[in-house]
Amino acid sequence: METVIVYTRTSCPLCEDAIALLHMLQLEYDIVIEERDIETNDEWLEAYQLVIPVVEVKGRQLNAQQINDDTLKQLLHEK
Repeated sequence: METVIVYTRTSCPLCEDAIALLHMLQLEYDIVIEERDIETNDEWLEAYQLVIPVVEVKGRQLNAQQINDDTLKQLLHEK
């Protein structure tokens, strides 16, 4: 089972879209989604406030402009 980390914040429509897409991908992939609210951690807030949502798998990250069905599947296929 692979853990997918999603850096989000409240009231973020793009974050909600990314999480919904990941929930759909759970039907194909054995993944666990871990949401991290950047407003609960100063380090995350500084790093991600302008690029959320950010999806991370095995240390590789996709920011808001890069997240779509194809890029997420590609990230999940990488070893």
